[in-house]
Amino acid sequence: MRAGPWRALLVLCLANYLVLLDTTIVNTAAPDIMAGLDSGLDEVLWIINAYLITFAALLVLFGRLGDRVGPRKLFVGGLVLFVLTSALCALAPNAGWLIAARAGQGVGAAMLVPQSLALISIIFPPRQRGAAFGVFTAVGGVAAVSGPVLGGLLITEFGWRSVFLLNLPVGLAGAVLALWYVPEVRNRVRSRFDPMGAALITLGLLVLVYALVESGSTWLYAASGLLVATFLLWERRHPEPLVPLDLYQDRHYRVATAITLVLSFSLAGFLLAYVVYTQDTLGMNPLMSGVSALPWTVALSAVAPLAGRFADRIGGRFLIGAGLVAFGVGIVGFASSFVWPLIAIGVGQGLAIAPTTTEALRHIHVDDAGAASGVLNTARQVGAAIGAAVSGVLLESFSHDAALVVLAVPVLAAALLTLFLSASAPGAAPAQLASTVPK
Repeated sequence: MRAGPWRALLVLCLANYLVLLDTTIVNTAAPDIMAGLDSGLDEVLWIINAYLITFAALLVLFGRLGDRVGPRKLFVGGLVLFVLTSALCALAPNAGWLIAARAGQGVGAAMLVPQSLALISIIFPPRQRGAAFGVFTAVGGVAAVSGPVLGGLLITEFGWRSVFLLNLPVGLAGAVLALWYVPEVRNRVRSRFDPMGAALITLGLLVLVYALVESGSTWLYAASGLLVATFLLWERRHPEPLVPLDLYQDRHYRVATAITLVLSFSLAGFLLAYVVYTQDTLGMNPLMSGVSALPWTVALSAVAPLAGRFADRIGGRFLIGAGLVAFGVGIVGFASSFVWPLIAIGVGQGLAIAPTTTEALRHIHVDDAGAASGVLNTARQVGAAIGAAVSGVLLESFSHDAALVVLAVPVLAAALLTLFLSASAPGAAPAQLASTVPK
Protein backbone atom coordinates (compact mmCIF):
# COMPACT_ATOMS: atom_id res chain seq x y z
CA MET A 1 0.00 0.00 0.00
CA ARG A 2 1.26 3.50 -0.81
CA ALA A 3 1.42 5.70 2.28
CA GLY A 4 2.73 9.14 3.08
CA PRO A 5 6.26 9.38 4.46
CA TRP A 6 5.03 10.79 7.78
CA ARG A 7 3.16 7.56 8.55
CA ALA A 8 6.30 5.63 7.78
CA LEU A 9 8.24 7.97 10.09
CA LEU A 10 5.92 7.15 12.99
CA VAL A 11 6.70 3.45 12.55
CA LEU A 12 10.45 4.13 12.42
CA CYS A 13 10.19 6.30 15.55
CA LEU A 14 8.31 3.54 17.37
CA ALA A 15 11.08 1.01 16.72
CA ASN A 16 13.79 3.54 17.58
CA TYR A 17 12.04 4.28 20.87
CA LEU A 18 12.10 0.60 21.88
CA VAL A 19 15.76 0.16 20.98
CA LEU A 20 16.93 3.25 22.86
CA LEU A 21 14.63 2.54 25.80
CA ASP A 22 16.31 -0.82 26.30
CA THR A 23 19.72 0.83 26.60
CA THR A 24 18.63 2.55 29.83
CA ILE A 25 15.59 0.80 31.27
CA VAL A 26 17.49 -2.37 32.21
CA ASN A 27 19.84 -0.34 34.41
CA THR A 28 16.83 0.58 36.53
CA ALA A 29 15.86 -3.09 36.81
CA ALA A 30 19.36 -4.26 37.82
CA PRO A 31 18.75 -4.62 41.60
CA ASP A 32 15.53 -6.58 41.04
CA ILE A 33 17.20 -8.80 38.44
CA MET A 34 20.00 -9.58 40.90
CA ALA A 35 17.47 -10.56 43.54
CA GLY A 36 15.15 -12.45 41.18
CA LEU A 37 17.85 -14.52 39.48
CA ASP A 38 20.16 -14.78 42.50
CA SER A 39 23.00 -13.30 40.47
CA GLY A 40 25.97 -11.09 41.27
CA LEU A 41 27.01 -7.65 40.09
CA ASP A 42 29.37 -9.02 37.41
CA GLU A 43 26.53 -11.00 35.83
CA VAL A 44 24.20 -8.00 35.89
CA LEU A 45 26.85 -5.84 34.21
CA TRP A 46 27.06 -8.45 31.45
CA ILE A 47 23.26 -8.38 31.14
CA ILE A 48 23.56 -4.65 30.45
CA ASN A 49 26.68 -4.76 28.30
CA ALA A 50 25.88 -7.80 26.13
CA TYR A 51 23.22 -5.69 24.45
CA LEU A 52 25.49 -2.70 23.95
CA ILE A 53 28.42 -4.73 22.60
CA THR A 54 26.51 -6.68 19.96
CA PHE A 55 24.51 -3.59 19.01
CA ALA A 56 27.57 -1.45 18.35
CA ALA A 57 29.69 -4.18 16.72
CA LEU A 58 27.15 -5.10 14.02
CA LEU A 59 25.90 -1.68 12.87
CA VAL A 60 28.31 -1.35 9.94
CA LEU A 61 27.62 -4.89 8.72
CA PHE A 62 23.84 -4.57 8.79
CA GLY A 63 23.95 -1.04 7.41
CA ARG A 64 25.59 -2.33 4.24
CA LEU A 65 23.36 -5.41 4.10
CA GLY A 66 20.40 -3.03 4.06
CA ASP A 67 21.80 -1.49 0.88
CA ARG A 68 22.10 -4.95 -0.63
CA VAL A 69 18.78 -6.59 0.23
CA GLY A 70 16.59 -3.56 0.94
CA PRO A 71 16.28 -1.59 4.20
CA ARG A 72 12.65 -2.47 4.88
CA LYS A 73 13.41 -6.21 4.91
CA LEU A 74 16.16 -5.80 7.48
CA PHE A 75 14.12 -3.29 9.49
CA VAL A 76 11.18 -5.68 9.83
CA GLY A 77 13.45 -8.68 10.40
CA GLY A 78 15.41 -6.83 13.07
CA LEU A 79 12.25 -5.70 14.83
CA VAL A 80 10.85 -9.26 14.85
CA LEU A 81 14.15 -10.60 16.22
CA PHE A 82 14.14 -7.86 18.86
CA VAL A 83 10.63 -8.89 19.93
CA LEU A 84 11.45 -12.61 20.06
CA THR A 85 14.61 -12.11 22.10
CA SER A 86 12.71 -9.73 24.41
CA ALA A 87 10.30 -12.60 25.10
CA LEU A 88 13.31 -14.83 25.87
CA CYS A 89 14.59 -12.16 28.26
CA ALA A 90 11.25 -12.14 30.08
CA LEU A 91 11.32 -15.96 30.37
CA ALA A 92 14.93 -16.15 31.57
CA PRO A 93 15.37 -18.66 34.44
CA ASN A 94 18.97 -17.63 35.13
CA ALA A 95 21.55 -14.95 34.37
CA GLY A 96 23.28 -16.89 31.59
CA TRP A 97 20.01 -17.21 29.66
CA LEU A 98 19.31 -13.51 30.11
CA ILE A 99 22.80 -12.50 28.94
CA ALA A 100 22.41 -14.57 25.75
CA ALA A 101 18.94 -13.16 25.09
CA ARG A 102 20.20 -9.61 25.62
CA ALA A 103 22.93 -10.23 23.07
CA GLY A 104 20.18 -11.34 20.68
CA GLN A 105 18.33 -8.09 21.35
CA GLY A 106 21.50 -6.23 20.37
CA VAL A 107 21.62 -8.13 17.06
CA GLY A 108 18.01 -7.17 16.32
CA ALA A 109 18.69 -3.54 17.21
CA ALA A 110 21.76 -3.46 14.96
CA MET A 111 19.67 -4.82 12.09
CA LEU A 112 16.96 -2.18 12.27
CA VAL A 113 18.62 1.04 13.45
CA PRO A 114 20.74 1.82 10.35
CA GLN A 115 17.71 1.17 8.16
CA SER A 116 15.73 3.86 9.99
CA LEU A 117 18.11 6.67 9.03
CA ALA A 118 18.53 5.27 5.53
CA LEU A 119 14.77 5.10 4.97
CA ILE A 120 14.23 8.65 6.24
CA SER A 121 16.94 9.97 3.92
CA ILE A 122 15.31 8.18 0.97
CA ILE A 123 11.55 8.56 1.43
CA PHE A 124 11.62 12.24 2.42
CA PRO A 125 12.49 14.91 -0.14
CA PRO A 126 15.34 17.27 0.82
CA ARG A 127 12.98 20.09 1.85
CA GLN A 128 11.36 17.85 4.52
CA ARG A 129 14.27 15.66 5.56
CA GLY A 130 15.47 17.88 8.41
CA ALA A 131 11.99 18.06 9.93
CA ALA A 132 11.74 14.27 9.78
CA PHE A 133 15.11 13.85 11.48
CA GLY A 134 13.96 16.40 14.08
CA VAL A 135 10.94 14.31 15.02
CA PHE A 136 13.09 11.16 15.02
CA THR A 137 15.61 12.87 17.32
CA ALA A 138 12.93 14.09 19.72
CA VAL A 139 11.52 10.59 20.12
CA GLY A 140 15.01 9.22 20.68
CA GLY A 141 15.72 11.83 23.33
CA VAL A 142 12.53 11.00 25.17
CA ALA A 143 13.41 7.30 25.06
CA ALA A 144 16.89 7.85 26.46
CA VAL A 145 15.66 9.89 29.42
CA SER A 146 12.37 8.10 30.09
CA GLY A 147 13.98 4.73 30.83
CA PRO A 148 14.28 5.29 34.60
CA VAL A 149 10.74 6.71 34.85
CA LEU A 150 9.00 3.99 32.87
CA GLY A 151 11.26 1.31 34.31
CA GLY A 152 10.54 2.42 37.85
CA LEU A 153 6.79 2.31 37.29
CA LEU A 154 6.83 -1.10 35.62
CA ILE A 155 9.15 -2.72 38.13
CA THR A 156 7.19 -1.36 41.08
CA GLU A 157 3.87 -2.65 39.76
CA PHE A 158 4.77 -5.78 37.78
CA GLY A 159 8.39 -6.80 38.45
CA TRP A 160 11.54 -6.71 36.32
CA ARG A 161 10.28 -9.09 33.62
CA SER A 162 7.70 -6.50 32.59
CA VAL A 163 10.39 -4.21 31.13
CA PHE A 164 10.96 -6.87 28.45
CA LEU A 165 7.32 -7.86 28.02
CA LEU A 166 6.57 -4.24 27.11
CA ASN A 167 8.46 -4.78 23.84
CA LEU A 168 6.19 -7.59 22.63
CA PRO A 169 2.93 -5.83 21.74
CA VAL A 170 4.61 -2.60 20.71
CA GLY A 171 7.27 -4.32 18.61
CA LEU A 172 4.86 -6.70 16.87
CA ALA A 173 2.53 -3.80 16.07
CA GLY A 174 5.52 -1.92 14.66
CA ALA A 175 6.50 -4.83 12.41
CA VAL A 176 2.97 -5.11 10.99
CA LEU A 177 2.71 -1.36 10.47
CA ALA A 178 6.11 -1.33 8.77
CA LEU A 179 4.88 -3.82 6.17
CA TRP A 180 1.86 -1.61 5.63
CA TYR A 181 3.29 1.91 5.69
CA VAL A 182 7.05 1.75 5.04
CA PRO A 183 7.83 1.58 1.31
CA GLU A 184 10.18 -1.03 -0.11
CA VAL A 185 13.44 0.37 -1.41
CA ARG A 186 15.40 -1.54 -4.00
CA ASN A 187 19.06 -0.97 -4.62
CA ARG A 188 19.69 -0.52 -8.31
CA VAL A 189 23.21 -1.95 -8.05
CA ARG A 190 23.56 -5.44 -6.58
CA SER A 191 27.12 -5.53 -5.26
CA ARG A 192 28.87 -8.65 -4.10
CA PHE A 193 29.08 -9.15 -0.37
CA ASP A 194 32.49 -8.64 1.25
CA PRO A 195 32.81 -11.36 3.92
CA MET A 196 36.42 -10.56 4.84
CA GLY A 197 35.62 -6.88 5.34
CA ALA A 198 32.56 -7.79 7.38
CA ALA A 199 34.60 -10.10 9.62
CA LEU A 200 37.38 -7.55 10.16
CA ILE A 201 35.19 -4.57 11.03
CA THR A 202 32.77 -6.59 13.17
CA LEU A 203 35.56 -8.20 15.17
CA GLY A 204 37.41 -4.88 15.47
CA LEU A 205 34.35 -3.07 16.81
CA LEU A 206 33.48 -6.00 19.06
CA VAL A 207 36.91 -5.88 20.70
CA LEU A 208 36.84 -2.08 20.95
CA VAL A 209 33.42 -1.81 22.56
CA TYR A 210 34.16 -4.76 24.85
CA ALA A 211 37.34 -3.02 26.00
CA LEU A 212 35.46 0.22 26.62
CA VAL A 213 32.54 -1.18 28.60
CA GLU A 214 34.69 -3.67 30.51
CA SER A 215 37.62 -1.28 31.11
CA GLY A 216 39.84 -3.51 29.01
CA SER A 217 43.63 -3.63 28.99
CA THR A 218 45.91 -1.88 26.53
CA TRP A 219 46.37 -4.97 24.39
CA LEU A 220 42.64 -5.08 23.68
CA TYR A 221 42.71 -1.55 22.34
CA ALA A 222 45.81 -2.41 20.30
CA ALA A 223 44.11 -5.50 18.88
CA SER A 224 41.06 -3.45 17.95
CA GLY A 225 43.19 -0.80 16.28
CA LEU A 226 45.06 -3.46 14.29
CA LEU A 227 41.81 -5.05 13.11
CA VAL A 228 40.29 -1.72 12.07
CA ALA A 229 43.51 -0.71 10.27
CA THR A 230 43.56 -4.05 8.45
CA PHE A 231 39.93 -3.50 7.50
CA LEU A 232 40.70 -0.09 6.00
CA LEU A 233 43.62 -1.49 4.00
CA TRP A 234 41.43 -4.34 2.76
CA GLU A 235 38.64 -1.98 1.78
CA ARG A 236 41.00 0.26 -0.19
CA ARG A 237 41.94 -2.70 -2.41
CA HIS A 238 38.52 -4.38 -2.62
CA PRO A 239 36.56 -3.61 -5.81
CA GLU A 240 33.21 -3.63 -3.97
CA PRO A 241 33.96 -2.65 -0.35
CA LEU A 242 31.67 -3.16 2.61
CA VAL A 243 32.02 0.53 3.44
CA PRO A 244 32.63 2.66 0.34
CA LEU A 245 35.58 4.82 1.35
CA ASP A 246 34.48 7.55 -1.04
CA LEU A 247 31.86 8.38 1.60
CA TYR A 248 34.65 10.26 3.36
CA GLN A 249 35.31 12.41 0.30
CA ASP A 250 32.09 14.20 1.27
CA ARG A 251 33.16 16.96 3.66
CA HIS A 252 29.71 17.18 5.25
CA TYR A 253 29.71 13.47 6.04
CA ARG A 254 33.20 13.60 7.61
CA VAL A 255 32.42 16.61 9.77
CA ALA A 256 28.96 15.41 10.81
CA THR A 257 30.30 11.97 11.76
CA ALA A 258 32.95 13.58 13.99
CA ILE A 259 30.34 15.84 15.62
CA THR A 260 28.04 12.85 16.16
CA LEU A 261 30.80 11.00 18.01
CA VAL A 262 31.51 14.01 20.23
CA LEU A 263 27.82 14.59 20.98
CA SER A 264 27.36 10.97 22.01
CA PHE A 265 30.55 11.04 24.09
CA SER A 266 29.37 13.99 26.14
CA LEU A 267 25.73 12.88 26.32
CA ALA A 268 26.50 9.39 27.64
CA GLY A 269 29.08 10.75 30.05
CA PHE A 270 26.72 13.44 31.35
CA LEU A 271 23.85 10.97 31.71
CA LEU A 272 26.03 8.83 33.98
CA ALA A 273 27.14 11.89 35.97
CA TYR A 274 23.52 12.99 36.27
CA VAL A 275 22.34 9.63 37.58
CA VAL A 276 25.18 9.47 40.11
CA TYR A 277 24.51 13.02 41.29
CA THR A 278 20.74 12.73 41.63
CA GLN A 279 20.70 9.26 43.19
CA ASP A 280 23.91 9.13 45.25
CA THR A 281 24.34 12.79 46.21
CA LEU A 282 20.72 13.98 46.37
CA GLY A 283 19.32 10.60 47.47
CA MET A 284 16.63 10.30 44.78
CA ASN A 285 15.26 6.91 43.77
CA PRO A 286 15.45 5.97 40.06
CA LEU A 287 11.89 7.12 39.44
CA MET A 288 12.44 10.58 40.94
CA SER A 289 15.78 10.86 39.19
CA GLY A 290 14.02 10.33 35.88
CA VAL A 291 11.22 12.77 36.72
CA SER A 292 13.76 15.43 37.71
CA ALA A 293 15.11 15.29 34.14
CA LEU A 294 11.83 16.61 32.72
CA PRO A 295 13.25 20.10 31.94
CA TRP A 296 15.87 18.37 29.81
CA THR A 297 13.36 16.07 28.07
CA VAL A 298 10.76 18.78 27.42
CA ALA A 299 13.34 21.20 26.00
CA LEU A 300 14.80 18.55 23.69
CA SER A 301 11.38 17.39 22.50
CA ALA A 302 10.22 20.94 21.81
CA VAL A 303 13.33 22.17 20.02
CA ALA A 304 14.38 19.17 17.89
CA PRO A 305 11.45 19.20 15.42
CA LEU A 306 11.74 22.98 15.01
CA ALA A 307 15.49 22.75 14.47
CA GLY A 308 14.93 20.09 11.84
CA ARG A 309 12.49 22.33 9.96
CA PHE A 310 14.85 25.30 10.10
CA ALA A 311 17.72 23.11 8.88
CA ASP A 312 15.64 22.40 5.76
CA ARG A 313 15.34 26.15 5.13
CA ILE A 314 18.65 27.68 6.18
CA GLY A 315 21.06 24.75 6.42
CA GLY A 316 22.49 23.20 9.56
CA ARG A 317 25.73 25.05 10.25
CA PHE A 318 24.40 27.80 12.50
CA LEU A 319 21.96 25.50 14.31
CA ILE A 320 24.61 22.86 15.04
CA GLY A 321 27.12 25.44 16.23
CA ALA A 322 24.60 27.13 18.53
CA GLY A 323 23.44 23.76 19.82
CA LEU A 324 26.96 22.60 20.65
CA VAL A 325 27.69 25.81 22.55
CA ALA A 326 24.41 25.58 24.50
CA PHE A 327 25.08 21.92 25.27
CA GLY A 328 28.61 22.62 26.53
CA VAL A 329 27.53 25.61 28.62
CA GLY A 330 24.73 23.54 30.16
CA ILE A 331 27.14 20.78 31.17
CA VAL A 332 29.49 23.25 32.84
CA GLY A 333 26.58 25.07 34.50
CA PHE A 334 25.34 21.85 36.09
CA ALA A 335 28.21 22.13 38.55
CA SER A 336 26.48 25.07 40.28
CA SER A 337 22.81 24.89 39.32
CA PHE A 338 20.12 22.39 38.27
CA VAL A 339 17.16 23.53 36.19
CA TRP A 340 18.58 26.03 33.70
CA PRO A 341 21.56 23.81 32.77
CA LEU A 342 19.18 20.94 32.01
CA ILE A 343 17.12 23.24 29.79
CA ALA A 344 20.31 24.43 28.04
CA ILE A 345 21.41 20.82 27.49
CA GLY A 346 18.01 19.90 26.05
CA VAL A 347 17.96 22.95 23.79
CA GLY A 348 21.54 22.24 22.70
CA GLN A 349 20.80 18.63 21.83
CA GLY A 350 17.63 19.62 20.04
CA LEU A 351 19.44 22.20 17.94
CA ALA A 352 22.41 19.98 17.10
CA ILE A 353 21.45 16.32 16.67
CA ALA A 354 18.84 16.39 13.91
CA PRO A 355 20.68 18.95 11.71
CA THR A 356 23.90 16.95 12.17
CA THR A 357 22.18 13.84 10.80
CA THR A 358 20.72 15.85 7.94
CA GLU A 359 24.14 17.25 7.03
CA ALA A 360 25.75 13.80 7.24
CA LEU A 361 23.34 12.24 4.76
CA ARG A 362 22.71 15.29 2.58
CA HIS A 363 24.82 14.15 -0.39
CA ILE A 364 24.82 10.38 0.16
CA HIS A 365 23.47 8.35 -2.73
CA VAL A 366 20.53 6.06 -2.06
CA ASP A 367 22.63 2.99 -2.87
CA ASP A 368 25.02 3.85 -0.02
CA ALA A 369 22.47 5.18 2.49
CA GLY A 370 22.56 2.04 4.65
CA ALA A 371 26.36 1.91 4.81
CA ALA A 372 26.51 5.62 5.64
CA SER A 373 23.86 5.23 8.34
CA GLY A 374 25.66 2.20 9.77
CA VAL A 375 28.93 4.09 10.13
CA LEU A 376 27.15 7.14 11.56
CA ASN A 377 25.37 5.00 14.15
CA THR A 378 28.63 3.22 14.96
CA ALA A 379 30.23 6.59 15.68
CA ARG A 380 27.28 7.33 17.95
CA GLN A 381 27.59 4.06 19.88
CA VAL A 382 31.38 4.13 20.15
CA GLY A 383 31.24 7.73 21.31
CA ALA A 384 28.69 6.80 23.96
CA ALA A 385 30.81 3.88 25.17
CA ILE A 386 33.89 6.09 25.43
CA GLY A 387 31.93 8.83 27.20
CA ALA A 388 30.48 6.48 29.79
CA ALA A 389 33.89 4.89 30.42
CA VAL A 390 35.68 8.25 30.78
CA SER A 391 32.93 9.68 32.97
CA GLY A 392 33.01 6.63 35.22
CA VAL A 393 36.77 6.92 35.75
CA LEU A 394 36.55 10.65 36.45
CA LEU A 395 33.67 10.29 38.89
CA GLU A 396 35.48 7.52 40.76
CA SER A 397 38.96 9.05 40.82
CA PHE A 398 38.39 12.79 40.76
CA SER A 399 35.26 14.90 41.30
CA HIS A 400 31.86 15.54 39.80
CA ASP A 401 32.96 19.01 38.67
CA ALA A 402 36.09 17.64 36.97
CA ALA A 403 33.99 15.15 35.03
CA LEU A 404 31.67 17.93 33.83
CA VAL A 405 34.57 20.03 32.55
CA VAL A 406 36.09 17.11 30.64
CA LEU A 407 32.70 16.33 29.08
CA ALA A 408 32.05 19.95 28.10
CA VAL A 409 35.37 20.79 26.44
CA PRO A 410 35.03 18.45 23.41
CA VAL A 411 31.49 19.73 22.74
CA LEU A 412 32.60 23.37 22.76
CA ALA A 413 35.62 22.52 20.60
CA ALA A 414 33.40 20.65 18.13
CA ALA A 415 31.49 23.88 17.48
CA LEU A 416 34.52 24.99 15.44
CA LEU A 417 33.98 22.04 13.09
CA THR A 418 30.75 23.63 11.88
CA LEU A 419 32.86 26.21 10.01
CA PHE A 420 33.59 23.43 7.51
CA LEU A 421 29.89 22.94 6.76
CA SER A 422 28.07 24.78 4.02
CA ALA A 423 26.12 27.82 5.16
CA SER A 424 23.46 27.30 2.51
CA ALA A 425 20.19 25.41 2.74
CA PRO A 426 20.14 21.79 1.51
CA GLY A 427 19.67 21.36 -2.21
CA ALA A 428 18.58 18.29 -4.07
CA ALA A 429 20.26 15.15 -2.79
CA PRO A 430 21.27 12.10 -4.79
CA ALA A 431 18.81 9.89 -2.93
CA GLN A 432 16.08 9.43 -5.52
CA LEU A 433 12.51 8.67 -4.65
CA ALA A 434 12.30 6.80 -7.95
CA SER A 435 14.10 3.97 -6.19
CA THR A 436 11.18 3.36 -3.86
CA VAL A 437 8.59 0.79 -4.75
CA PRO A 438 5.54 0.94 -2.46
CA LYS A 439 4.14 -2.33 -1.29
